[in-house]
Amino acid sequence: MAAHGRHWRSAPLLSAQLAAACLWLLPASSIAASAAQGLPADRALRAELARGLARGLPGISVALATRQGVIWSEAIGYADLTTGSRAHPGYLYGIGSITKVFIACVVQQLIDEGRLRLDETGGELLAAETVAGIANAERASVRELLDHTSGVPSWEFDPAWIHKGRGDQMEIGHVWGKAETLEYLRRGHEPPTGAAGAGYDYSNSNYTLLGLIIEKVTGHEAVDEVHRRILAPLALSDVRFEGFEAVDARRLPPRYQFGTDVFLRDAGMHASFRRVGALLDVSRSNLSVEWTAGAIVATAHDLALFMRALRDGEVVSPAALARMEDFHPTDDRDEDMGQGLARDRYGREQLIGYSGNVLGFGAVAGWAPDQDLVIALMTNVGAMHAGDSAYYPEKLLKETRVIAAARALARALAPRGGAEVRPSPARH
Repeated sequence: MAAHGRHWRSAPLLSAQLAAACLWLLPASSIAASAAQGLPADRALRAELARGLARGLPGISVALATRQGVIWSEAIGYADLTTGSRAHPGYLYGIGSITKVFIACVVQQLIDEGRLRLDETGGELLAAETVAGIANAERASVRELLDHTSGVPSWEFDPAWIHKGRGDQMEIGHVWGKAETLEYLRRGHEPPTGAAGAGYDYSNSNYTLLGLIIEKVTGHEAVDEVHRRILAPLALSDVRFEGFEAVDARRLPPRYQFGTDVFLRDAGMHASFRRVGALLDVSRSNLSVEWTAGAIVATAHDLALFMRALRDGEVVSPAALARMEDFHPTDDRDEDMGQGLARDRYGREQLIGYSGNVLGFGAVAGWAPDQDLVIALMTNVGAMHAGDSAYYPEKLLKETRVIAAARALARALAPRGGAEVRPSPARH
């Protein structure tokens, strides 16, 4: 990478030959899962995923995990719509707000260690100049930051930031400072979305502040704490923070955005964006602007393994996982929010996990509460600021039988035919 380990791709994009060469990067369990090809359940899942391609998703990468590890890992569609190179499970996709789950896990570990309390506030934990001018940042507690009841406004919805962070005023190659986004709340004098603790209102600012709290409490970079506490113990090498550590640019697919009238109105057409049908090629953007609220890129394989480890008590203690699963209603009737995890309903199906949507990428990951099944699903197109007509992974799960088909495939691949019982939360 370039200076400070940051390295942005220019025009050359990953070729089909290089994508094929990425096979060696995948653990044997993923490659062996190709043995599922030909099973009726495998064909059914692929058919359901293909419905997402028909709705405008360029490529989709999916991994299914159980107690046995990753049992199925595949990608369909295209990485590069211009050259026709195929999607591949070895690519690193942006996971957006699923990054918040990793940050919440670090915070929960610090609480268990007695180094943080849920009732401590931003004003008690951070320097006065850090919280100054940001509505509710001083009085919001760690608990309220975790579950989005802080009332702190989100920098993501500031009109000026949208143009600067994801639209026509982006600085190509600019690596955002960790707290640079918070300046948009100060300069705009954004009001609180409500009293601290009064109710739910999703805000990226909450997890920017939690990233700063992690650094204040530990004395280390938040990214380093994620690696030391989570990624290294689980041996997950394909989870990286774009903009804050080295990322092999050859493993990043081209990234696209739904170029709707709403997006062009609210974000604008950057000079580097290139139209590809109904989409915009936004590959020259980067995720540094998201930091601890959404900068992670990962393979579906490693994201599925992380979610499985979290479910099974290998990341946080049983008490911490219970706090993360302390769900309360949100403004979405199909979602409940806890302290770093969400419970989402997709028709008759449910997943406990999180979803993410940023410029160029969309993702959803979580576990079915009634079966030994973890799903990680990613795509190389974003839908933020693009309005209701844009398509994204949550819509795919709601409008198709992807989860049911994944459930059937997990049963078909399970040893001795059954994977119905969720493993008991184990150890920590």
